[in-house]
Amino acid sequence: MQRYFTDQRHEALRQRVRDFAEREVRPRIAEMEAHRTVCHDLSRLIARQGWIGATVHRAYGGMGAGHVAKTLIIEELSRVSAAMGAMVQASQLGVAKIVHFGSEEQKKTWLPAIASGDCLPTIAVTEPQSGGHVLGMASTAVRDGDDYVLNGQKIYVGNSHVGDLHGVVVRTGEGSKGLSAFLVETGTPGFRVGAEQPTMGLHGFSFGELFFDNCRVPAANLLGKEGDGLSVAYSSSVLYGRPNLTAVSLGIHQAVLDETTRFCTERQRYGKPLAALGAVKLKLGRIQSRLLLARLSAYHAVHLLDQGLPCDAELMNAKLVNVESALESARDAMDVHAACGLFTDRPVERFLRDAHHIFAPAGTSDIQLLRLGELALGQTKGEWSSRLAERVRRDPADLPEEGELPDGPAALARLI
Repeated sequence: MQRYFTDQRHEALRQRVRDFAEREVRPRIAEMEAHRTVCHDLSRLIARQGWIGATVHRAYGGMGAGHVAKTLIIEELSRVSAAMGAMVQASQLGVAKIVHFGSEEQKKTWLPAIASGDCLPTIAVTEPQSGGHVLGMASTAVRDGDDYVLNGQKIYVGNSHVGDLHGVVVRTGEGSKGLSAFLVETGTPGFRVGAEQPTMGLHGFSFGELFFDNCRVPAANLLGKEGDGLSVAYSSSVLYGRPNLTAVSLGIHQAVLDETTRFCTERQRYGKPLAALGAVKLKLGRIQSRLLLARLSAYHAVHLLDQGLPCDAELMNAKLVNVESALESARDAMDVHAACGLFTDRPVERFLRDAHHIFAPAGTSDIQLLRLGELALGQTKGEWSSRLAERVRRDPADLPEEGELPDGPAALARLI
């Protein structure tokens, strides 16, 4: 099935990411779990592989490889560490706002830096009082000469503590046309990042608070025009957030299957491997079945996205299917491990904790079902994948040939 959506160049990239994850990421998991703090050096090391620029056109130093390539990068990293997969997906989510709404000057300034790993972008939309209700946000930006002055607070910002460039959606007027998006650099006077807070899972990844206190940014940092903020937020969530989080869930799901089959092969019961028990085989069969369906939905959706075809429903469904099935399979894995799964010397409890973190961002499962129900009733108001089709569609010629995919700063430098 996978080869239906990928070719040899994709699979060469997959192997490169897999080898990197085993060599550089896996040895650091114990430390990340023990300290439960942001892993700055590993985040930077991953960024310098060039993978944040998966969907950035090669003219700006990116890979120009599309959403299928982006998905397999996130999946392979998440198979080893969902925290680092989440780091990459959050950065690539931050890429979307510049790719789709940035001016030519903004693209030339920021996309090469992002593609080389010198800049980690974020997107900041959610607020403490409004949550997922985007139109309920209260943070503001007021024009003052050649600047805008920002005030307010954002929460659950992916890569909050490692990000260099924050895409911030705030209110510049009333109603749905009163939201605008700005690029705010870390270090800007009036901007600060909140203290790190311990979380249940994704240890090593940061998703914290950003504060703006009379934070002055140049008017040139406005993304698009005033009033485009809602489009920036929704399109980034639909076209990047949902498939990116789908890929994290998929990587966790694969890890659940790998670890559980290994455990069942090694663990002995009644003089035979645990895998010889019919009840255990049924559990493994359910995990395998869910994973096959989850992978199909994930790659089918991003394949359509790369073709510039309408696929909002497929993206919603992929996130729904992958999140729910990964959680179900992680719970089945805990059942199989029994008491062994309760101790941190085995990773299965980490998989379950990490899987829960993917549930809410870019819409909970209930939100996906609600939107799919509206689609069934013909109540949708258009599709973001259709509105931005020309900006999303990938020319197959843009994907580098096998062996030509960027593999670090030197390779990226040759493309800039």
